[in-house]
Formats: sequence, C-alpha cells, structure tokens
Amino acid sequence: MPDVPRAEQLEAVIFDMDGVVTRTARLHAHAWKQLFDEYLETRRARGEAHEPFDEVEEYLAWVDGKPRYEGVRSFLEARGIDIPFGTREDGPDLETACGLGNRKDRYFEKMLHEQGAEVFDSTVERIRELRARGVKTGLVTSSKHGREVIRLARLTDQFDVIVDGNTAQERSLKGKPNPDIFIEAARAVGVGPDAAAVVEDAVSGVEAGARGRFASVIGVNRGSNREALEQAGADVVVDDLVELSVDELLTPRSRVESFPGETQ
Repeated sequence: MPDVPRAEQLEAVIFDMDGVVTRTARLHAHAWKQLFDEYLETRRARGEAHEPFDEVEEYLAWVDGKPRYEGVRSFLEARGIDIPFGTREDGPDLETACGLGNRKDRYFEKMLHEQGAEVFDSTVERIRELRARGVKTGLVTSSKHGREVIRLARLTDQFDVIVDGNTAQERSLKGKPNPDIFIEAARAVGVGPDAAAVVEDAVSGVEAGARGRFASVIGVNRGSNREALEQAGADVVVDDLVELSVDELLTPRSRVESFPGETQ
C-alpha cells in the first residue's frame, strides 16, 4: 500500500490491552475456566447436566472483552442458568454474578503475579513507532488491573491515557460493545473518533469501535475469530500487527452508516 500523505493520516490510535498489547488474555481465559468449571460442578451436584467451560470458543463468544460481571451473566445465560446479579461488594463465595466475578478476579490476580505480564513485541514496536511520529496512543481495557498489568509490562510511558475498569466505574462508562471507553480515551488525548483508529481482538471491542464511528477499526485475530471480527465491523483483520505498517495503521478507512446488526 502506498504511503498516505501525512495530512490525511489519523492523529491517534487506541489499543485494547488483553490480546492486543499484552498476552494476559490467556491468563483471563484460564481464570474464567477455573471459576466456571468449579461453579458448573456445583450445578452438576444438584442434578444438572453441564459440560466444562471451553476456554477458547466460549471465552471468545461470551466473555472476552466484557466487564467481568457482564461476562459471568453472559456465559451463564448461554448455558440456561439464571442467578441474581448481586452487588459489587458480594463476597467470592456468593452465588451471584458479582460474587462469581469477584472470585474470578482473585484467580486472575494470583495468576498475574505468579506468571507476570508478557507482551506482543510486534504491537509494542508499532506503538513506539507511532509515538516517535508524534501520534497519540491510548489504552483501553475492561479490567480493573489494567494499570497494574501495564506497569508490570513496563509500558506505562507508552500511552498518553489509560482507560480501565476503574475509570469506567468512576465515570459511569458502559462496557463493550458500547463505545464509551474508546470515546473517553479519544477525548482524553484530544481527538474525535473521526481522527482515531481502534485496534481490538475481541468481537465486543470491534463492535464498540464500529458503534463509535471510529475512522478505522482493526481486528486482531488471535485464534479462529476472523469471520466474527469481520461481521462485528472490523475494516481489516490481521493475525498480528506486524502485517500493517505505521502508515497503514494511520490510514482512515470508510466508515459505513451503520455497523453490522444495528437497527436502521
């Protein structure tokens, strides 16, 4: 692809964290599996038939990219299980969406400190190249551990803004697929969605970027999720950011009047 004149390039790139910048999506998937397998076993003890949690397909379909309480509710609804939502203060042993979500959070935090925060080197390389060019960079994540993960990965100074689960709670931002957290990140670096790109590996995140009318929504396929990312509204899907040059990352792409699935 030929270089795009600098004046026509985007001013900011907003990156999702888990699965795009860091490899913590793997830790999240393991923590979810530990939680759901334990909980489904208690349901089996009551005489119900439940298969173990699939940390690839079911993680991508029902949990990936969502705030943890919504992830619990989404997966259990898919399994035909209805439990109270509860409150954020629920203990990890309570049978509520919030209680189970808080238990999952404990498992993730333990895994994070035992295994550390690995990164995708190709993504970090692109971030450094963008910043060397004066492009604003933002990080978004539904996780309340976002700043801690980035600190452990030694990448705090590579982002002009970090919008994580704590920010979302403090500012009453809705979770993905609502575009609130991406729009907040763009606002914080001083640009509108029409001057920024979103880079996401989660279907819910791609949908959020499309809903927010960002100038470019780039899907990163870390598994067998390419078709779902395309259907959610990704302008382009790659297996790794090494496939895109900085100029391609900064290329505005045509934004359709509605994203797939939106009611006209």
